[in-house]
Amino acid sequence: AMATGAANHPLPCSVGRPKGTNQRRRPASLSVRASSDANTVTLLDYGAGNVRSVRNAIRHLGFNIRDVRSPEDILAADRLVFPGVGAFGSAMDVLNRTGMADALREYIRRDRPFLGICLGLQLLFDSSEENGPVSGLGVIPGVVRRFDSSEGLIVPHIGWNALQITKDTQLLQGADGHHVYFVHSYHALPSDANRDWISSTCNYGESFISSISMGNIEAVQFHPEKSGATGLSIFEKFLSPNSSGAKAPAHRKASKLAKRVIACLDVRSNDNGDLVVTKGDQYDVRDHSSSKEVRNLGKPVELASQYYIDGADEVSFLNITGFRAFPLGDLPMLEVCLSFITIKYFHYLPLSGEVTGLYNW
Repeated sequence: AMATGAANHPLPCSVGRPKGTNQRRRPASLSVRASSDANTVTLLDYGAGNVRSVRNAIRHLGFNIRDVRSPEDILAADRLVFPGVGAFGSAMDVLNRTGMADALREYIRRDRPFLGICLGLQLLFDSSEENGPVSGLGVIPGVVRRFDSSEGLIVPHIGWNALQITKDTQLLQGADGHHVYFVHSYHALPSDANRDWISSTCNYGESFISSISMGNIEAVQFHPEKSGATGLSIFEKFLSPNSSGAKAPAHRKASKLAKRVIACLDVRSNDNGDLVVTKGDQYDVRDHSSSKEVRNLGKPVELASQYYIDGADEVSFLNITGFRAFPLGDLPMLEVCLSFITIKYFHYLPLSGEVTGLYNW
């Protein structure tokens, strides 16, 4: 860890910042000792969206979760995960109103273990153009900007893209050139002022910051909880760091979106009320035999799990009879959704067929 005031180890909040720019001073009241529970991870979920996949990944790796309820919980954290969700302005409004913004700045100033995800990375910068300009936490120099769609670039940036490692870090050891899952419309650009923070970049129309690292402060623009084995490895390195060193970064060509392998499963209830994966001709999914039963190709959860193991980067469920009734009354489909909470599935899971509007996993 970096020692406060050490000549050769500047604080994370001051590295790479232009001369003459002062950091906000922490309030005197924010003084809490860190906890020492080695198996507990503190999660900052401020209620703006669904972070269930992050919870699943943490629990899958054998850790308990303590939710932040107050600024003091942040300062008492042994390890803090911040999966930012929603819009930049709304998030900063909540953080400022609850006093958590100052607690985050102080936690980072102390160089305590921190992992920001997606918006959790963007909020570390000076400001964002989203709903703004809106001031951020001011930890890292730079402005978060929207991808330029004027030349035909599709925004948001959604899909699997490769990391280009630019800095030796334990967190991204072995991830150079690996594809991880992105979904975002805004991004932070590399500059001379923030280059010391950057640990990897990615290309989508232009090069943008895909991760930062300074001392014990880590943040990523992608979603490790939806990036399969590579993402789980990144989570594990943050939660269970070891002493092995990282390999020197390799020089790679510009990254680009990967080709997708998407398993699309048509699902519906059979005559016994069981949800099954089926296939037919223009929704005619019944056998042509005398039984006329719905073709049963397998159970949705088991098939989706196998597709995940076999390398599909996305599994999509289409409830082909979802139009017949209100989705909340479709108990078999709900059971499938609940099953995915407990299985080992760490990819994006889209649901459609009068379901998408109610569930976002």
